[in-house]
Amino acid sequence: MFQTRCIIGAVATLAGLLKAAGALAATLVVTVQASDGQPLAGAVLTVRAVGGTGHPAPPVNAIMDQVDRAFVPDLLVISPGSTVEFPNSDSVSHQIYSFSPAKKFQLPLYRGKRYPPVRFDQVGFVTLGCNIHDSMLAYVLVTDAPYFGRTDSKGSWSVDVPRGTYKVTVWHPRMRENADLGREVPIGDTERTAVALRLAKPLQPAPLEGRHSWDAY
Repeated sequence: MFQTRCIIGAVATLAGLLKAAGALAATLVVTVQASDGQPLAGAVLTVRAVGGTGHPAPPVNAIMDQVDRAFVPDLLVISPGSTVEFPNSDSVSHQIYSFSPAKKFQLPLYRGKRYPPVRFDQVGFVTLGCNIHDSMLAYVLVTDAPYFGRTDSKGSWSVDVPRGTYKVTVWHPRMRENADLGREVPIGDTERTAVALRLAKPLQPAPLEGRHSWDAY
């Protein structure tokens, strides 16, 4: 009988802790619009606690392939310390490079074989290209934000976060210079908090060559 009571008590305590933990979490829904009010797909969102000591998301091992003379995917968002492998599944050779301050590297002309993964330790934007095919373009965004993601076809993205105040920032490959967009968002007692962000300036024109995940607008 005593053992049964202990088990029931432990289960009740665990249930209470789970309920309390759930009560401290809420869903943040962010919608991003272009300057004309249309949904903006493919935008990168980062969320950080204001005045907090939030830790970056754990490092990952990602893959950015090359197919039909294009990077697949053409945009990765990763945390510092993550690695990215660049296989070439294309029928032609490519020579990948980056001159970005956050990560400078070059993978000499190759096809099929895999170079060792490239490690990204520094926070920042990394622009990737191919010395053979000028239309190939991709980005790796390295962020120390604990929460990040990209908007869907409706310009929306959501994440579950503990209650508090957060700084939400937006980046898009076609955003014009000095058009950075950010807002502080308080997450209170409600289970769901929605915020809409709208760009102040029109997007830069899409490149004439190639089709990218951020050109859906």
